[in-house]
Amino acid sequence: MTAAYLLDLPRTDYSEALALQRAAVDARRSGRLDRDLVILLEHPPVFTLGRRGGRENLLISEAILQEKGIAIVPVERGGDITYHGPGQLVVYPLIDLTAARIKVVELVTAMETAMVRTAAQWGVSARGDTVHRGAWVGPRKLGSVGITVRRSVSFHGLALNVTTDRTPFTWINPCGIQSCEMTTLAREAGAAVSMETVRQQMVAHLGLLLDLTFERVSRDTLAPMVQEAA
Repeated sequence: MTAAYLLDLPRTDYSEALALQRAAVDARRSGRLDRDLVILLEHPPVFTLGRRGGRENLLISEAILQEKGIAIVPVERGGDITYHGPGQLVVYPLIDLTAARIKVVELVTAMETAMVRTAAQWGVSARGDTVHRGAWVGPRKLGSVGITVRRSVSFHGLALNVTTDRTPFTWINPCGIQSCEMTTLAREAGAAVSMETVRQQMVAHLGLLLDLTFERVSRDTLAPMVQEAA
């Protein structure tokens, strides 16, 4: 197995996390960051708009968005519009695909499978989808995947709805899919779900699927390697 860093963060502003990812990608490419990095966190409420995204999939007015204090952030990942918020586990694998000898589609499939296996720990039968990527329970979407690659290093990643408030998803066509019903792990399990346990399960499954062994690092430890993230 290959050694990688694991950065387990508390709830973090989306723009701050995006800046950290971009800095880490540059550091990985330059060699300042000597191994791959996986970041786990939750975000305050935010809509993000991927490369295929247009505001036609936003179903409420800008005025309502401003009233609710939720920003829309255009980003370079694949996919359309999605929502991030408390109770949703977000995982950003920053992987040097060339060094790891892994294709983009294999990384996406590994992230889907990690969500599916994590859901199974609570007796929830989920599946991936080769057309609408993510984790699905029947017709309901449990988790989303969207990445980009910059000079062979991946960033952005997956978002698994654990105890997320589903209301903001009704204000968009999630991932550009009309009439897409989003669900959560707690709802499908019909039981309380611990975010900490979900984080532990997700790390274990990603490690096996990507052949990684993790060394936990703090933001302070990572900062000298990443520079801009200090």
